[in-house]
Amino acid sequence: MHAQTPPVPFDEAIDRLRRAVRDASKLLLCLDFDGTLAPIVEDPDDAGATLANEAAVATLAAELRVTTAVVSGRALADVRERVDGPDIYAGNHGLELEREGTIAVHPVARNRAARLARLCSLLERTVGTVPNCRIENKRLTGTVHLRSVPEAVRPFVRRRTRALVDRFGGDGLELSTGKRILEIGPAIPWGKGNAVELIEADLPGETVSVYVGDDVTDESAFRAVEPDGFGVRVGDDEPSAASLRVESPDDVAVTLEWFGSIGVELLDQ
Repeated sequence: MHAQTPPVPFDEAIDRLRRAVRDASKLLLCLDFDGTLAPIVEDPDDAGATLANEAAVATLAAELRVTTAVVSGRALADVRERVDGPDIYAGNHGLELEREGTIAVHPVARNRAARLARLCSLLERTVGTVPNCRIENKRLTGTVHLRSVPEAVRPFVRRRTRALVDRFGGDGLELSTGKRILEIGPAIPWGKGNAVELIEADLPGETVSVYVGDDVTDESAFRAVEPDGFGVRVGDDEPSAASLRVESPDDVAVTLEWFGSIGVELLDQ
């Protein structure tokens, strides 16, 4: 694995983007949801894509030479309700994949859903009693939301959650971290990058792939598209597998508009 370096601002890579797109026959644009299309909010239930991002996704989805996908940690049914238009949806960090009218679910994740449900119930009765700590069972994965939890008790929630996952998840479930969340899922080598690779496999070899995301869980997807394609990290300039960055969901819209206008015009010139 290559050493990670700070991504450069999107605007500084326009010439490189132009060259890559000009040599391509198709674009694949994969997009995270929370923190990318939608601003991060205190209550995850209130999250929604910005109007500019909704419009940009709809414009891109109407282009025959562009394939659009939303790849989210949210459950598939949840993210489908929050953004219209993309050709493909991947939920639960790629464990659910909907394309061409069919839904594929990772069989190991399906088989461990009952164990996950029992663990989420246990977490609900323990750390779920901490003020503003929310336990979300997404059927194939679970999330412990810490964003609104008082900072003084967050270490307790993290320790207690890890102890319970270790004790009751056994070898079947594992814990990972994100931005003020703890994620519980099947202990298998699978992530957003695997979903992106499955999507890429259906497209022509001359496709340029772009993945836009903001969190630790997006790093595997950045690695999947780089270096032949482009990972775009939303946020600061911390080292990342993505080579490019933008600052916020508002900047994501500008980026998508670039691909929807200039990018589409450049394809196969």
